[in-house]
Parts: sequence; structure tokens; C-alpha cells
Amino acid sequence: MLRFLTGKKVTLRLNRLAMVIEWARVKEIMALGISGFMMQFTNGLVQIFCNSTLHMYGGDIYVGVMTVLNSVRDIATMMVHGLTNGASPVMSFNYGEKAYDRVKKAIKFITAVCVIYTLAGWGILKLMPEFFIRIFNSDPELLEKGVPALHIYFFGFCFMALQFTGQSVFVALGKAKKATFFSLLRKAIIVVPLTILLPYVKGLGTDGVFWAEPISNLVGGCACFFTMLATVLPELNERPGTGNK
Repeated sequence: MLRFLTGKKVTLRLNRLAMVIEWARVKEIMALGISGFMMQFTNGLVQIFCNSTLHMYGGDIYVGVMTVLNSVRDIATMMVHGLTNGASPVMSFNYGEKAYDRVKKAIKFITAVCVIYTLAGWGILKLMPEFFIRIFNSDPELLEKGVPALHIYFFGFCFMALQFTGQSVFVALGKAKKATFFSLLRKAIIVVPLTILLPYVKGLGTDGVFWAEPISNLVGGCACFFTMLATVLPELNERPGTGNK
């Protein structure tokens, strides 16, 4: 009985030692998660500004149009989200194993696939806008106002792929600060001011709110992607790696 109790005490002590939290590691994990959190947070922030501005210039019908367009965007970007999220652990593993050639191949692969997919998606949305709007609402007035808005909102949709690709690489390689910065850049720093200012430009009105999205995709997406290329690729090229072994 004494031996059993002694053994139990030792086991409990070992379990306590094993459960000691490494706060430095927790901080790194949280830093990587903040990028995704900021993207969702800024999406909500942008939605507040978009709805209030659209309601001011176009009324409730345009708030409904924006709701439908956001739902269409969620469908259109679902595959890109899945691909980049799935590629992140693969890149992380190979980066940790110093297989830098594989990391570079992964970056090239997800960039090509994401750009091709978003180009194809843009083309389909351009050809069949009413089909996607009718999935959520078939009101004639909403269709009338929603089709032109969809063409504006998804203009240059392929540039969004650059944003997702750049951010996924930053997260995968542990560059949390850059990933968080570009999450804030596209939405909070670019979209929100444009949403407020563009309706006043040449009387754009509600169209100005919809133009804020493609402009942010172009500016924010290119900034994120080309910063990633300028900072990550030289690092991968300079470091000696294990290649494909």
C-alpha cells in the first residue's frame, strides 16, 4: 500500500511538471492566431461602415445587396481559404526541416492555383451574376441593383489571391507581425477610409462603397504578396537547406 501511494505521488509530480506552461511558446502561438483574428475583426468593422454608408446613400435595399455580395464572396473564396490554410502546416514543417526548396515550391504552387482559381471565379461571376444573387434573394429590385454592384465589387477579384497567399506564407514561417499588419492594411487602413470618401468622388454614391473592395484587393494584395517575395525568398535562397532529402 505504501509503495502504491509513493508511486502515485511520483506520478502526480511528473504530471505537474509536464503541465508547466511555456509562456514564450504560448505567446508565439497567440501571435500567429492574431492574424486570422484581425482579418475577421476588420471584416466586421468594414461591414459596419459599409452598411451605414450604403444606408445613407441608397437605403435598405443596398444594405441587402451588400449582404448578398458578402455571401457570394464567402462562397467564392472558400476554396482559396482551404488551400492556403492546408498549405500552411506543410510549409511550416518543411521550413522547420530546412527543406527550403520545398517551401519555395509550395509558395509557387499555391500562388499559381489561387490566381488561376480566382481568375476563373471572376469570369464565372461576370458571366452569371444573377445566378449567384438568386441563391440568396430573388427580389426583382435587389437583382436590378445587385448585378451592377456585383460587377464592381468583384472587379479584379484575382488580386485577392495575392493577399491570401502572402498572409499564409507569413503565418506558416512564423512572421506573425507581417501577417497581422497586412490584415489591418487591406481592411482597416484602405477599405474603411475609401468607403467613407469614395461616395463623394464625382457623385459615385453607393458605387463608391463597392469600388472600395477591388481597390483594396489591388493595393493590399500586391503590397502583401510582393513584400512576402522581397523578404521571404532572399531568406530561403541564402540559407543552406536539406533540399528534398
